[in-house]
Amino acid sequence: MQFIGVLIPIFSIFAIGYIGIRFLRMDIKSISTLTIYLMSPVLAFRTFFENDLNMDYIYLGGFLLAVCLVSLLFCYLVGYFRGWDGSEKSGFILASVFMNNGNYGTPLVLLVFGEEGFHYAIILMVLQTLIMCTIGIYVAAKGGEAGENISISPLRNVIRVPIIYGAVLGIILNVSGIGINQQMMTAIDMVADATIPVIMIVLGMQLAMIKLNDLEFGKLSLSVLFRLIIAPIIAYLITLPMPIDEMVKDILILSAAMPTAANTTMYALQFGARPNFVSSATLITTILSLVTLPVLLFILV
Repeated sequence: MQFIGVLIPIFSIFAIGYIGIRFLRMDIKSISTLTIYLMSPVLAFRTFFENDLNMDYIYLGGFLLAVCLVSLLFCYLVGYFRGWDGSEKSGFILASVFMNNGNYGTPLVLLVFGEEGFHYAIILMVLQTLIMCTIGIYVAAKGGEAGENISISPLRNVIRVPIIYGAVLGIILNVSGIGINQQMMTAIDMVADATIPVIMIVLGMQLAMIKLNDLEFGKLSLSVLFRLIIAPIIAYLITLPMPIDEMVKDILILSAAMPTAANTTMYALQFGARPNFVSSATLITTILSLVTLPVLLFILV
């Protein structure tokens, strides 16, 4: 029951976005742009500003990067042998590679491993945010309309998105020990706290636009299989030689088994990289994780 309790707030926020499209006809692209360019940089800044930077970041960052690179290789090979175009490859990558170890993963780790495990979950969330706002945006832009024709466009889009600058500024102030007064921090907290819910509302809005006959079941099944089954196996193999204790290894494997990140729908929507496919993968992997994650936890714990 506790596990279901973690998911109820997530699906409730999705439902708000669904209502916004179905009954209020809201403009999803404007909200997506607001989230990426104005709100997410504030969240990235606070995340890196408030969390202690230590050696844990090296081990966990190396793990996340290794999982990401192996996953990217798998997705590119699948796309190559199936003859997919750039947009199809990018959509498949966004749906398969990037996991939701933030608003889903962190409360689950807290529930299973307690406060000690929660410390590592926060670090994973911070580093995954950095990977998604660089590699994720590059992939989305490359598969979008501009990326199909101009090879430098995806990199230019990564540079133009201010999330990375928010993260870098947070790191600089954190390392230098420069503080921020309470009034300014309150304003930062207000925007940062609202960012994840708005991202989830955008996903709910995108889900409301999906039609059952538009679902690409073959590709979607492969994406779901990779995200929920193959990715944690890859994570297990990567953790074997790592000089960390067993609890941290279990948390890393669990994080790799999370459903598709909601942020990827926002990136796919913003750059036109198969947003319907990505959002449907996010929903399906989140629902099916009700089955796969308890099984994985039974094996690990």
